Amino acid sequence: MNKLDVFEKEFLKETPDFRPGDAVKVYLKVQEGDKTRTQIFEGIVIRKRGTGVSASFTVLRDSRGDIVEKIFPPHSPSIEKIVVAKKGKFHRSKLYHLRKKKVGTA
Repeated sequence: MNKLDVFEKEFLKETPDFRPGDAVKVYLKVQEGDKTRTQIFEGIVIRKRGTGVSASFTVLRDSRGDIVEKIFPPHSPSIEKIVVAKKGKFHRSKLYHLRKKKVGTA
């Protein structure tokens, strides 16, 4: 273990085990003026990449007919928690083909 791994270890948060194809709920802290509230972004994970602090995952959701795609770093301080709502049955690591289809979350 090198010095960089030791330094990054203190910033890692515990995240649940999820894969591309799983429906997740991401609880985000949103700062509005002097108030902080929690906003939920729910959708299907279409990609996971990286390890450690530099890891990220992409969530795709259908919002009133428009497809919204957001990239989250799982160890970010603005993420309160990640909850796996439903396990998927995909056997691919990247689900980019879902961008063209209508996506249902739960």
